[in-house]
Amino acid sequence: WVAAGYWRAGHPGWAALGLALLAAASAATQACSWLWFRSDPAALRPELPRCLLAALHLLQLGFFYRCLHALKLGWKVCWAKAASEEEQNRLAFFSHDISMLRLFETFLENTPQLTLLLYVILRTNKAEPSQGLGICTAFLCVTWSLLDYHQSLRSFLQDKYELSLGSSVVYFLWNLSLTCPRILVVALFALLWPYGVAIHFLLVWLAMFLWVSLQGTDFMESPGPEQLYRAIVAVILYFSWFNVAPGRTLYRSIIYHGFILVDSTLLALSWLLCHSPLDEHFYLIPVVSAALPCYLLGLLLRVSYYKWLHPSARAQKQGSYDEVDANRRTDGLEFRTALEPDLVNRRMQCLAQHQFVVPVLAEQHLLNGAAAADAAV
Repeated sequence: WVAAGYWRAGHPGWAALGLALLAAASAATQACSWLWFRSDPAALRPELPRCLLAALHLLQLGFFYRCLHALKLGWKVCWAKAASEEEQNRLAFFSHDISMLRLFETFLENTPQLTLLLYVILRTNKAEPSQGLGICTAFLCVTWSLLDYHQSLRSFLQDKYELSLGSSVVYFLWNLSLTCPRILVVALFALLWPYGVAIHFLLVWLAMFLWVSLQGTDFMESPGPEQLYRAIVAVILYFSWFNVAPGRTLYRSIIYHGFILVDSTLLALSWLLCHSPLDEHFYLIPVVSAALPCYLLGLLLRVSYYKWLHPSARAQKQGSYDEVDANRRTDGLEFRTALEPDLVNRRMQCLAQHQFVVPVLAEQHLLNGAAAADAAV
């Protein structure tokens, strides 16, 4: 519908770009969903014949089928008088994958589409009320997907490390404060150099892809799909921070945010220095000037979150005890346990290990979180 509107308005290039972004995002998301189905334990694979499941993904309906399958399972667990732990863990398994796929879809489709919409509005200097509402909703959805993903990782931890309302607000705000300026400056840069932004994206994406590859990710089951995962993560990193490697992230985070801050500043300065004084977009100067303070505010909120609200920081302050050896004091986190290792979502388990600093003993108990099942129901 949006592409048809661009076409009728005499902008076939915008229509083609919008459809291309949609097709590429959908294909990448469906490919990940299909690859995960193939690598899942036999007990968790859908009852559908493999050829039918492949056809659903080919028709771009694989993610939709996952959501329906999770809803069906959640409805069953919700109305069961006494849901078994196996059913809850099964629901948690699918919920984790859906959260991850939603994050992929957001940054592969919604974020580029949002940048294109901002560019179109600035280019035509005309905005419909529905477009303004759509922009606000899109910014909130992008940030919400990050919060949902973080909540999914938190569900691996014990109940005392659940994400509180205050932590959720801070996490949401710092991601919103960092994402909004980035998308704005990219749209402004595209306003002056529509083809230059494509070159800029390609160069930054290549740098992020190389950086992710050097960190030695091991998310997928084989080297080929792993390259797809790294390519998707590189797109996410173009807009927002995403941790993919184990260990403390302080230095990697400083390098990343320093790079993005310099890059975004150069994009904003390019627009400020090269736009005409008689340009009708002079009203954007205060907005661009507020982008840097907004980004710095986001960094401040992020530091505050990891200083006081992150589970690893809370575990160190509380001096928690490891479940394996209660007589030995550690700075580790306490994780949920599951009776059946086959029902553990190894993909999200790996990312949770990267997100939270986990000592060796605690790694043995990093299993599927039942909190995700409760959230899905």
